[in-house]
Amino acid sequence: MSWRISTPDGGLPVRSLSEVERAAESTAREELCQVCRLLYQRGYTVGHDGNVSLRLGEDQILVTPSGVGKGRLMPEMLVKCALSGEVLEGDRHPSSEMPMHLMVYRERSDVRAVVHAHPPMATAFAVCRRPLRERYLTETISGLGEVLVAPFALPSTQEVPDSIRPFVRNHSAVLLANHGALTWGPDLWSAFDRMETVEQTARIYANVQLLGGGVELTEDQKAALLGLAGRYAVLAGPRTEEESV
Repeated sequence: MSWRISTPDGGLPVRSLSEVERAAESTAREELCQVCRLLYQRGYTVGHDGNVSLRLGEDQILVTPSGVGKGRLMPEMLVKCALSGEVLEGDRHPSSEMPMHLMVYRERSDVRAVVHAHPPMATAFAVCRRPLRERYLTETISGLGEVLVAPFALPSTQEVPDSIRPFVRNHSAVLLANHGALTWGPDLWSAFDRMETVEQTARIYANVQLLGGGVELTEDQKAALLGLAGRYAVLAGPRTEEESV
């Protein structure tokens, strides 16, 4: 896969940023690097694992570059791209998984950030092809929602966005079979928080199984939690069963 940096002589036109836009982009770059450092510190990424992106305006994103550990990422290393995938600014190659991010943005105009990582317990569930169902935890039902498992797809290929597309509209997270986890949200910190919640949920569910199984919430209790979520506008999206694998 090749990437071309646009210039005034070719590709997409380069527009000068206003002082306000420059300040906003500078803050966005700093926050994106902060999230990447937290992913590394939590053990959700090692080596060059993982990738994070943030929407700028309606038609551009900042995305992490290929080949850089998330714990040592600097703001100037980030790559600015159009939603078409064309590089607008930056001297590094964007993440090879950028098409996965772009697909989420195209499917969900309300999404402003996407996080991909390999949190150990959640990835173990992905390897076992075991979804995180809405059975036990109040937070899973009222906030995160079900986390289903997308079919296996060869990393860094079009197979990945194709495999997760059915899950994006009605969920806020998905496990990638034998690969890792993907979360998205209305802002960068929401997307990061959801990744933390996915991993914490997986840990709790694993312990539940070690203890012989948990007591599931009743349908009435689930309905009450969903009502509470709607009241406080924390529900990620409508729930469907048809996407599960």
